[in-house]
Amino acid sequence: MPRRGYGINELRERLANEAARLISEHGIQDYGLAKRKAASRFGVRDVGALPANIEIEERVIEWNALFGPKEYKKQLVELRSIAAYAMKLLDEFEPRLVGAVLTGAITANSSIEIHLFTDAPEEVAIKLDDCQISYRNCHRRYRYAKRCNSLIPGFRFTYKDEQIDGLVFPEKGLRQAPISPIDGRPMPRASLGKILGLI
Repeated sequence: MPRRGYGINELRERLANEAARLISEHGIQDYGLAKRKAASRFGVRDVGALPANIEIEERVIEWNALFGPKEYKKQLVELRSIAAYAMKLLDEFEPRLVGAVLTGAITANSSIEIHLFTDAPEEVAIKLDDCQISYRNCHRRYRYAKRCNSLIPGFRFTYKDEQIDGLVFPEKGLRQAPISPIDGRPMPRASLGKILGLI
């Protein structure tokens, strides 16, 4: 039920703004957690009043542009430049940038997420070894349909103090992106050429 006489749309907007503030100021990466904290602050118990993740992502980008435009632009260019470096290094695996560094919805804790494609994940490890880059194994769960999840292996490494997660999909995975937790559509992915155009 709307609080303090707010209409449902105004309440959703207030919750989206508060969630975006929490994400931007506190580096919360989980949009669901940010929504719950915002709802708690406003005393909202109606799940139907909660904003969609895409609304929050839009507010995060707006928040950054409004409250620290110079720092935001500088950080975004730096993260995308580091992503481009990693993508050049791993070019043979047809890298694609995904996530906050692509969309611009970054926070102080945003890491760089790159999708790589090969049927032999150990080839990525060999490449990193050849380049004398220290890494550790990681993995991430991705959704492809309502009840279809896949655990994707990867390698986490650091460059210029920024964390980079290279998740290794099978070669056929290049044709089908996992579902975005932000809007429920196929996750946007960008090639090196597109990233260089954004920098």
